[in-house]
Amino acid sequence: MNIKLCTTFFYPNCKEMKCFPVVVTQLGSDMELADHYLEGVYNTIIVKDVVARKGVSDVVLLKNIAKFLFGNVGSSISVAKITDYINNSGRRITQKTVDKYVKALADSFLLYPVERYSIKGKNLLKTLGKYYAVDTGLRNHLLSSLNSDIGHQIENIVYLELLRRGYRVNIGKIEEKEIDFVATKQNSKEYYQVAMSVLDDSVRQRELNPLQKVSDNYPKYLLTLDFITGDYEGIMQINIIDWLLSNSQ
Repeated sequence: MNIKLCTTFFYPNCKEMKCFPVVVTQLGSDMELADHYLEGVYNTIIVKDVVARKGVSDVVLLKNIAKFLFGNVGSSISVAKITDYINNSGRRITQKTVDKYVKALADSFLLYPVERYSIKGKNLLKTLGKYYAVDTGLRNHLLSSLNSDIGHQIENIVYLELLRRGYRVNIGKIEEKEIDFVATKQNSKEYYQVAMSVLDDSVRQRELNPLQKVSDNYPKYLLTLDFITGDYEGIMQINIIDWLLSNSQ
């Protein structure tokens, strides 16, 4: 079930961020119906796409792994880390099984795996990738938490929007620093850092530092929920909602 991506909408009176068109356009004011719809979509993906098509037999384990990945979007994840989490909960499972289930979730477009890219070495790294949810409203529904990490949620939204704009997206690594996204399209490249707020000078410098280490002349952006914009030696700070509503393709 390849779910079409769409622009994420922010509701001023609702802490959830919703993305599926039906939820936004028809069910947004009825939270009970919205939850019911999201639960139906999730179960359809799990039962029909993952279980039926991928040969997955343990639905409870599959949902536990999916919930763990949804709860850790934007964090570095390994199969070993997921396996430890499951085993610590009382189950005994192998890394081979976990790897199979994670790949099944990714193949069903419920989660997107993102590889790390060495900016200096210009090569993909095989360790500590990240996962992003196909839909932030679905993620919030499954986690049953309206106050989960806003920083990682907006990071997820930026990732989906970059995909919509046709970019190939990786996580950037330069020295010991990390850049949230390296977005590549044909012969162009853009770098993105995403943060909820950088009004504090120390936080702003921490977010700018990885971008400042990149020596090429491709565009570099710092996206935040702050309504303050700026230009820091060529690094453009932009309000994330303005960026989402821009006409960039």
